[in-house]
Amino acid sequence: MTGTLTWRMLRDLKSSEFTEAGDTWHAVSNRSDADRVRVDRAMSAKLRETQESESAEAALGRLQRLSRNFQYLHTECGLVRTALNGLAADLAEPQNRLKQALADAAALNFTVHDDGSVSYPAAEVQDLTGAKKQAPGSSVQGSSRLPLEPPGLGTGGRSPLYPGYQGFQPLNPNAAKAQDVADRIARAVRSAQEIDARYAKTLGGLKAEKGLDVTEATLKDVRRDTADVRSTAGARLGAAVPEDKSPAERKQWWDGLTDEQRQEYLEVAPDLIGDLDGIPATVRDEANRTYLPVLMDELSRRGGDDAGTKLDALKVIQEKLGRPSDPPMFLLGIGDEGNGRAIVSYGNPDTSKNVSAYVPGLGTKLDADFAEDTMKRAQDTARGARRFDPSSASIVWLGYDAPQNVDVMSKGDAQRGAPAYNQFMAGLSATNENADPHVTAIGHSYGSLTVGTAAKQSGGIPGVDDVILLGSPGVDAQKATELGVGKDHVFVGAADNDPVTHLPTKGETALGWLTGGPLGPVVGRDLFDIGNDDVYFGKDPASEAFGARRFKVDDGPRMIMDGGGFDAHSQYFTPELDAESANNISRIVAGRSGQITTEEHR
Repeated sequence: MTGTLTWRMLRDLKSSEFTEAGDTWHAVSNRSDADRVRVDRAMSAKLRETQESESAEAALGRLQRLSRNFQYLHTECGLVRTALNGLAADLAEPQNRLKQALADAAALNFTVHDDGSVSYPAAEVQDLTGAKKQAPGSSVQGSSRLPLEPPGLGTGGRSPLYPGYQGFQPLNPNAAKAQDVADRIARAVRSAQEIDARYAKTLGGLKAEKGLDVTEATLKDVRRDTADVRSTAGARLGAAVPEDKSPAERKQWWDGLTDEQRQEYLEVAPDLIGDLDGIPATVRDEANRTYLPVLMDELSRRGGDDAGTKLDALKVIQEKLGRPSDPPMFLLGIGDEGNGRAIVSYGNPDTSKNVSAYVPGLGTKLDADFAEDTMKRAQDTARGARRFDPSSASIVWLGYDAPQNVDVMSKGDAQRGAPAYNQFMAGLSATNENADPHVTAIGHSYGSLTVGTAAKQSGGIPGVDDVILLGSPGVDAQKATELGVGKDHVFVGAADNDPVTHLPTKGETALGWLTGGPLGPVVGRDLFDIGNDDVYFGKDPASEAFGARRFKVDDGPRMIMDGGGFDAHSQYFTPELDAESANNISRIVAGRSGQITTEEHR
């Protein structure tokens, strides 16, 4: 819109013209995205498969530039569409308020002038003596602010003081009504003018130089443009997100949106839906891939060791996302809160019949080790499970703050993480397309306490059929039956040389220190724990008293005599180091638990 917005312009405004223009931009955006996909999947992919030469590499470089151009057009045209839709939606409220004020003016036989002033007719009234007099009509000018005195009390410098005073004029009851109408008109117009100016500035920024070449600077400009549109129109999007609803209700909300509405969230507010449990995996993946460079840019500008650590991890994740992965990689969540958040699936958890979600433990945070090593555990599990059933996916869930040091001695992180894990698992249940999916919860190290805590909440872990506990210091339970899936569906992997699975109880530790020397805790255990089957967080999951199914693993190197340290604690998932354990985990995840190799309880 151009020029000064008047009440007549606001009254006659057709919001459909903005949305229709937005539809046109949407069509261009979709066409650009389709062209980008065609360049990437048809032209570039085929060229890589059939040609290996310098000229082929040069051609690939030009195709990549073309792909970036299409991506830029797709995003920018989508932003224009979102801004236009937001403008139409935001102007609707002041327009409705204006139309109601005009309707009230017409019903009262008032006249609204071009400048927004309102004329009201004369009226016969009684003065304070009871005599009937004619109160003259007049005009009032509206104000977008609240008046400083009651409307109609002062006109032409005359004040209604008392009967008999020469300057007394009886009040016209229409005056106050006219003032109210005029003020409502003024406020509606002012609100619309502010909205118009805000959107005009945002839309004016959505333009590119001629001879477009999408560089890193251009991509940063895209992120700034996205932020501008988000700040201008994003409130409308954010207000509609059902954050306080269940994952199933969120899934229903998402399914009820139009394709255009969904695209707006993906382009303008990807962070609002990227980690929203109940949203389909492919949508979360697309949203988080869009949000990833934005988050990386924020961390880069923030600076400091913590931001640098997270940024290094995200760079590795971004690099992994940019190359082919087996199974395909889905980014289901990222964030910089706490020690960092990352949820990565290998295989589509919505289309796979078998899905596992692994919770890592002590020392895990969003850093290079997570991106290089912890994520590989989920990938190894997915690959192993697919050998038994191709319809399998495996997830690593860093959706909580795992303890980093002595905090491991507290249950607090597990108690805070368990509800978030259950929400995530409820989301998987809502979005999985199979009639009866097979879902496995996996907890390693302190992560097993988090899984155990989640399993003990009311209703257990949503949708879970099997539970796997690896290298566990206990799960705050005395029996496998407390985990809600039946003892025959609780599986334990515990290497004899894994020191974490031998952690003494708090009482044993205290008594052990009293005995002195490196064997103190062992002596304390023998004296304090008569059954020798308790660990730090409850009953030893590998013990007969706990009652789970213990599967065979490699004992691993001894902590001191072999110089293995904690190596035996970290190899359960890795086929190259412990093929027995990795295969057993894969069989359970793939729904083949009857084929595992078992080991005697401790």
